Amino acid sequence: MFTTRPTLQGTFGMVSSTHWLASQSAMAVLEDGGNAYDAAVAAGFVLHVVEPHLNGPAGEVPIILAPAGGEVRVLCGQGVAPAGATVEHYRSLGLELVPGTGPLAAAVPGAFDAWMVLLRDHGTKSLAEVLKYAIGYADDGHAPVERVGETVETVRELFETEWPSSAEVYLPDGHAPRPGELLRNPALAATWRRLIEEAGDGSRTEQIEAARKIWSEGFIGQALIRQAARPTLDTSGSRHTGTLTAADLAGWEATYEAPATYDWNGWTLCKAGGWSQGPAFLQQLALLPSDLADLPAYGSADYVHRLIEGCKLAMADREAWYGDADGDDTVPVADLLSPAYNEERRTLIGDKASHELRPGSPGGRTPKISGHARAVAEGEEGFDALGLSGAGAGEPTVASPVPGEPDVSADGSTRGDTCHLDVVDRWGNMVAATPSGGWLQSNPVVPELGFPLGTRLQMAWLEEGLPNSLTPGRRPRTTLTPSLALKDGVPVMAFGTPGGDQQDQWQVHFFLAVALRDSVRGGLDLQGAVDAPNWHNDSFPGSFYPRGMRPGSVTVESRMGEAVIEELRRRGHDVTVGEPWSEGRLCAVARDPRTGVLLAAANPRGMQGYAVGR
Repeated sequence: MFTTRPTLQGTFGMVSSTHWLASQSAMAVLEDGGNAYDAAVAAGFVLHVVEPHLNGPAGEVPIILAPAGGEVRVLCGQGVAPAGATVEHYRSLGLELVPGTGPLAAAVPGAFDAWMVLLRDHGTKSLAEVLKYAIGYADDGHAPVERVGETVETVRELFETEWPSSAEVYLPDGHAPRPGELLRNPALAATWRRLIEEAGDGSRTEQIEAARKIWSEGFIGQALIRQAARPTLDTSGSRHTGTLTAADLAGWEATYEAPATYDWNGWTLCKAGGWSQGPAFLQQLALLPSDLADLPAYGSADYVHRLIEGCKLAMADREAWYGDADGDDTVPVADLLSPAYNEERRTLIGDKASHELRPGSPGGRTPKISGHARAVAEGEEGFDALGLSGAGAGEPTVASPVPGEPDVSADGSTRGDTCHLDVVDRWGNMVAATPSGGWLQSNPVVPELGFPLGTRLQMAWLEEGLPNSLTPGRRPRTTLTPSLALKDGVPVMAFGTPGGDQQDQWQVHFFLAVALRDSVRGGLDLQGAVDAPNWHNDSFPGSFYPRGMRPGSVTVESRMGEAVIEELRRRGHDVTVGEPWSEGRLCAVARDPRTGVLLAAANPRGMQGYAVGR
């Protein structure tokens, strides 16, 4: 099979990420004797520099790791809502949704602490050794990808009139970053140098612990709190201060937990729990025919239709059941993945496209859907397809923006996006991480630090009594969802993609392309699965402000083929045909346990993802 690039094969180490500089930095760490976790941390900090429109240190990162010979664990780098972030407070400001930008949308930053905990517990390198790559690119500069400059241009007026600290970094000499020119962030480089200096010269663990304390209570934490208190223009059209306090920063840390898992056809898929959208990936597998002989031929219209309709059901359950709840409100993952429940749900998949939001009742529970979600799902008067109030019923629906990058709309709303990286080393350690948040377009750059706060609280509802209601001390349900797959109980593949609500659509398609094809090394034809024509649907309430949906919609790459596209339309799907290489930014690494051969592949879409290894 022809692919855009070869599936890399080797025995020393493999890295795949959404930017070649992050991939090569991780590989440099492996070459220097580091393990997969050292490499992942170094790459994560490089991604903050080279993809600043997609992630930052004050964002968040869920990480799935499989230590050689150890248990698969999830390291949660998703911060919680501050103590002052109550529905009552936001409603008192006249808000119906959490703004998509500004300090009101800032959760407790999670990415930095998660990287530090990973380095402390599983790495071997020092703080200075993993940060030197990011410091170099921030100080000496890097040639930015086109989307950095394009994103800055969409918020130029905001930066010039309201967010001058952002203009200082991203509009140097008055123009946006350009490919082929060097983009520098000396304030960020100075932050990391000062961090290393103040962390002292103790043991590796002592330095890391000191750095964590500096982040939460020292000069970094103090600067973050000052920024949260500055009135800032956000997507509501007003200026607001945030709710983040010193106590919020000091009281939170990244934690480990067991993954949500599902066994399928000899594979075990591992995801983050119901505070992420990860179980929706697992449920899409559970909704497939129990006998794979009944699964339509890969790539056929029947196959694509079946996956689209199963995705709609899983995402409707995501809307009704997912969140960071506890007690009686704990996300019923076991029931959602049970054979009986999915056998019942499977009967809802017919020959025609559904245009309804149809959550189920796992264990006999009554689904809870927000008023806003119900309104956009039912096309109520006053909501357009994007979920913006004020548009009359009957307004034309809009084509989904090509996902995989943030989109800043004319009304100031943003679709933020994400990065991804995977690493496997010669010892068999494996890690998948999906850094996101803290985008340059999310909040003003903190002048003293060189990076902004995040906006993940926009994913919580300003309505009490829901699994994903805005609640102090709870994580907003996130779209971030790295994956790790075991075959016959042995870790064999780490993978993931940016893309917000599309992540657990594209990853399902990728995984099935790997698992269902007869190809080299037991089906691990990674690059072919990455390259395969992809698609997504928006037939459920979106996770990003302004929280809209497009019932019955499907966006496909034109490479899917006219016959398949026409058959989907005949079945009632509202098909938007996108560019031939526009859906997904998948990364993957793998290890064949029979031979020890390592593999890697990366997405050609967007012209920046790369896999390296030997």
